[in-house]
Amino acid sequence: MLPLVALVGRPNVGKSTLFNALTRTRDALVHDEPGVTRDRHYGVCRLLEGRPFALVDTGGLSGDEAGLAGLTAQQARAGVDEADVVVFVVDAREGAAPLDASILAWLRKSAKPLLLAVNKTDGLDVQAALADFARFGIAAPLAVSSAHQRGIPELLAAIAALLPEEVAGDVAIDPERLRLAIVGRPNVGKSTLVNRLLGEERVIASEVPGTTRDSIRVDLDRDGRKYQLIDTAGIRRRGKVEDAIEKFSVIKTLQAIDAAQVVLLLLDASEGVTEQDATVLGHVLDSGRAFVIATNKWDGLTTYQREQCEAMLARKLGFVDWAEKVRISAKHGSGLRELFKAIHRAHASAMRTFGTSEVNRAIEIAIEAFPPPAVRGHAAKMRYAHPGGENPPTFIVHGTRLKSLPESYKRYLENFFRKRFKLVGTPVRFEFREGVNPYEGKKNTLTEGQKRSRQRMIRNAKKREK
Repeated sequence: MLPLVALVGRPNVGKSTLFNALTRTRDALVHDEPGVTRDRHYGVCRLLEGRPFALVDTGGLSGDEAGLAGLTAQQARAGVDEADVVVFVVDAREGAAPLDASILAWLRKSAKPLLLAVNKTDGLDVQAALADFARFGIAAPLAVSSAHQRGIPELLAAIAALLPEEVAGDVAIDPERLRLAIVGRPNVGKSTLVNRLLGEERVIASEVPGTTRDSIRVDLDRDGRKYQLIDTAGIRRRGKVEDAIEKFSVIKTLQAIDAAQVVLLLLDASEGVTEQDATVLGHVLDSGRAFVIATNKWDGLTTYQREQCEAMLARKLGFVDWAEKVRISAKHGSGLRELFKAIHRAHASAMRTFGTSEVNRAIEIAIEAFPPPAVRGHAAKMRYAHPGGENPPTFIVHGTRLKSLPESYKRYLENFFRKRFKLVGTPVRFEFREGVNPYEGKKNTLTEGQKRSRQRMIRNAKKREK
């Protein structure tokens, strides 16, 4: 494992901006409003040649131990406990605050190697800004401006001096890990499910809707398989999204869906399928990702309520009857084995490779069973087809008059291919390409012999007319 460096401080001092600067990403959500970050957010800094290290961005410590602030503080303390080096980030523009002194006293009790990063020094007298924090008794405070990439080399050099000597390997994207994004509207139990799967309080789970604001990636090893879970913020209908932070959270969620191989859509069994659920499902379908629908909080329903919920799911989700539906309880852990079986089937279907011959044979059988309908007296002709990609499985069909194919016939082909190849939990896409006439727009130039023959034909025609 790589050595771990934790960024700690009170709210709105620039920890997430510094995290993005060190990891050269935009993974951490950044906004002027305090308290945007709540969960631990991990990344890898590779700016030190030959000495990469892991980085964890923690939520701001406000000194309040109640509600979400208390849960955020627990996550920050967990990040410090597992860190090898702690970077204490303060705000040069606001100066040394009493809360900073309180946080520093707690960090000293942790006995972790400690660095003081005085952020937001751009446009200020650097020496005066550093002098204000001399009361903390830290020998070499570092002036940085994470927003403008200033002071980063000095900070990296100071971190390198405190990192453990032995580094056991590197961390890279593991292609063997199945990337699973857990999405849904607010307060359906996404974070509770992640914590249940991990067996620890890795992310903040609260009754307050919208607790999760960023997309948190966590590795999971389960039953000999590797996964990367992506806990996302809840998505509401566009008309209800007014807060700027929530808009950024939705963008992060959409990015997580695109980065995933399988999407787990979580529903609340007590409320059924709502308009917000339809909004989330629309985003998943637009992405083309394989997905599984899990109905959470199933354990809290009576027999009658379960029957009503089943009927609602069948009625409102009939257009995606090819997606598997599983009943689970994230709180108690029931139904998780069936859930992962459905996830594996959806992933296998989405990543399946096809041969050109079997695709052509499938098209032939589909046309024989149900030929394309005639439009304005002409029917489309599909000459041959071949595979065009995976996740989702894509098939490219070549022919003539393909633009006249009605949507109903395209859906027929999708359902036929899904049934023939036993594809579950994944969309199926077709691309129809018409052949181009190579002589279109070109004028036929006659040779001299052809011109003489043409003249003779004209003379003979005139003689016959006389």
